[in-house]
Amino acid sequence: MPISLENMTLAVYACDPAYSRGRRHPEAAAPTRTEYQRDRDRIVHSTAFRRLVYKTQVFLNHEGDLFRTRLTHSLEVAQLGRSIARALGLNEDLVEAIALAHDLGHTPFGHAGQDALNECMAGHGGFEHNLQSLRVVDQLEERYPAFDGLNLTFETREGILKHCSRKNAELLEAAEPGGVAQRFLARTQPSLEAQLCNLADEIAYNAHDIDDGVRSGLLTLEQLEAVPLFDDFRRQTLQDHPQLGAAAQGRRLLYETIRRMLSAQVYDVIEATQQALGAAIPMSADAARQLPALLRFSDEMRARSTALKTFLFQNLYRHPQVVLTTGQARQAIRELFEAYRESPQEMQAGFVARVQAMHGSADEEHAVLRVVADYIAGMTDRFAWREHERLTGQRLLA
Repeated sequence: MPISLENMTLAVYACDPAYSRGRRHPEAAAPTRTEYQRDRDRIVHSTAFRRLVYKTQVFLNHEGDLFRTRLTHSLEVAQLGRSIARALGLNEDLVEAIALAHDLGHTPFGHAGQDALNECMAGHGGFEHNLQSLRVVDQLEERYPAFDGLNLTFETREGILKHCSRKNAELLEAAEPGGVAQRFLARTQPSLEAQLCNLADEIAYNAHDIDDGVRSGLLTLEQLEAVPLFDDFRRQTLQDHPQLGAAAQGRRLLYETIRRMLSAQVYDVIEATQQALGAAIPMSADAARQLPALLRFSDEMRARSTALKTFLFQNLYRHPQVVLTTGQARQAIRELFEAYRESPQEMQAGFVARVQAMHGSADEEHAVLRVVADYIAGMTDRFAWREHERLTGQRLLA
């Protein structure tokens, strides 16, 4: 029986690294780290992870130094995930690895960049950022002499592939039978750790978009009074700390309200999930995969979280100022794509070499465009703006 460094503290339904389904390229075990700790370390040292510091989400990189980036978001997801995992007996290291890697495939300019690149790749497989994150860790990172990618464990890769279209799942399954895409075809669940990361991602998004929205001036505390999940904790905060009602204390009021809101969501997930686990009684990680999703909010919290997301969509993501800058971002991505399609030699040397290696192949056009998509997806916001200006002569941002 394998000896685990963690099996004395993990619940029976948690992923134990001693029973990992392993790596695509076999490697000897590390003497002082579990397999999931090793995954986390490889992710942190990757080039794609470092780039996340200059990839933003709602607010683009030029709009301010204090707005969240993909890096700070990933760290927040990891922190929330580890806190919940500890309470549920799940594997904290696996949760952290998935959280830190889940956005590695995101384009510059947030969802606007992703949508534009998906449009550019229509007819050539499209673009899914979750699938791109898997491509990053499986193929695009170039750090090791014996294999491409980071050679992460099955469980980390499974968690990274949060969503996947059926068509892409079929392609992945053909290349890796019984691999990370199989669950999308069999309609089963990922590990509980992966399910947890999905919820932690949602919790972090809602909280930091409120913070960034108010910081930017596009949202006000008065507007947020219409959101029950926020306003209940604002009222509690003012009851406990009435001095925060002064205009000069608005920032402290916002922070304390968000802190309480985050805590309530974390405790709600823990309680609701414990109830679901108690009813289902999964006796192993694989048994949990065969059940409906067990990581969850209570029905009341789910409704409140959905109402908050609706508010943010209507008042922040569709704010005229955000729409203007994201429109410019989409234009930049489309024009970069066309420029590299016409002149792939304008890409960096490693990508040019990949294009040249495909010359004369049966699917040359498709393969070349995938290289272009890989190149653009890996860009930071500011590098994409600079490349756009260099290739088009236009400066979209004042």
